[in-house]
Amino acid sequence: MLPRRVLAAFVLSCVFLLLTPDAAQPQATAPSEVEDFIQLLSAEGREESFRRIKNTWQDSYTPMLLDVVRFTRDTNFARRLLVLLGGKTGKSFQYDVHEWWRWHWSEERQLHPDYAECKAALHGLLDPKFQGYFSSNRTAKIRLDEVVWGGVVQDGIPPLRSPKMISADEASYLKDDNIVFGLEVNGDARAYPKRILAWHEMFVDVVGGVSVAGVYCTLCGSMVLYETVHDGVDYALGTSGFLYRSNKLMYDRETQSLWSTLRGEPVIGPLADKDITLTRGYVVTTTWAKWRERHPDTQVLSIETGYDRDYAEGVAYRSYFATDELMFAVPKLDRRLKNKAEVLALTFPERSQETLAISASFLKKNRVHADQVGEVQFVVLTDESGANRVYETQGQVFERWDSVQTAVDQRGVKWTLHEDRLESAAGDQLVRLPAHRAFWFGWYSAYPDTRLVR
Repeated sequence: MLPRRVLAAFVLSCVFLLLTPDAAQPQATAPSEVEDFIQLLSAEGREESFRRIKNTWQDSYTPMLLDVVRFTRDTNFARRLLVLLGGKTGKSFQYDVHEWWRWHWSEERQLHPDYAECKAALHGLLDPKFQGYFSSNRTAKIRLDEVVWGGVVQDGIPPLRSPKMISADEASYLKDDNIVFGLEVNGDARAYPKRILAWHEMFVDVVGGVSVAGVYCTLCGSMVLYETVHDGVDYALGTSGFLYRSNKLMYDRETQSLWSTLRGEPVIGPLADKDITLTRGYVVTTTWAKWRERHPDTQVLSIETGYDRDYAEGVAYRSYFATDELMFAVPKLDRRLKNKAEVLALTFPERSQETLAISASFLKKNRVHADQVGEVQFVVLTDESGANRVYETQGQVFERWDSVQTAVDQRGVKWTLHEDRLESAAGDQLVRLPAHRAFWFGWYSAYPDTRLVR
């Protein structure tokens, strides 16, 4: 979500508010257990609450206590809470909160019946809108204890709504090797530089006459494009401030439901029990030089966003991207690849329950790669910049391509590459399939049964 130093400063400022006696007063209607856990954040009266929790301990208190540990600024008291947890569970992870969470998630216990209310009361102290996310009468398709605050209030990382676009010739701030997310909708080509989106994580716009949202999760390295209109409703999406398994959760303004970034569907709230899945679009991660070469008439995001940020290449999340360490715990890791190794992520839920991850380094060495997910056969074409495009083959077998414009099948037929299709001289077409780049740990956390090609 935020770079570590910014996140730390924000968390400390919020926790200061939590620790003041007035701010820590729970709602009168909150259950007594909820009152006790919220009271742990206030120096006044917390000892009595601590004793009650200790004396009435039940295993379902674990995530409630760990949530409190996240927010208390009193290091010594946080350690007391973890010592209590160790004594009650017989586990010894000492003060490693990430390990405590991973152990808890591996147990898959039933949550306390008041956990939603406790989570709502606790996070409502940070932003009143958060309280509505977690009320107990809301449908949840994912575990609430795996939903983690990312360090910002709602839209605290501000999405770019109808942002200013400029021509390629005007984009003097970009260098050839700068990374951009490129898309084309109905002939309307756009480039959204990573150096800008890393500070905003989302743009909402109309491209080629289609309302879309591009969602960039910096922590999990994924950029996914969605059409925001479903069954005639245009969902106004934004940044919720929360993560699920280190993947960004969106929200919609009207119902305050939380949405999965990777699935494009609501997972908590009034819309979670509705049959809503947003249509994914095509997006490619490439360099500015390669995108401009393919699309000389492209528009590109202006550096004049209306916000004061350092939009230089590689500034946002520099320390996070520089190591393989994670900022937030996830239930499981898979060491076949480094955590932040890039993969091409493929899922076609309307046609198969299978998922696939292909190592980006493998694809750079194998620029024509045929594969399938379920019964969906496809080819991945990778150019010199490492950009991947996926096309359904419908039985066609491709043997080579020039990494620029032309792919050749085993019959010797030439196909011209377009953003939305491959097309032969005879007019035959093979459609583009949605796929996106992601960090391995983020994709595996969401889809632990995924197949991996490396």
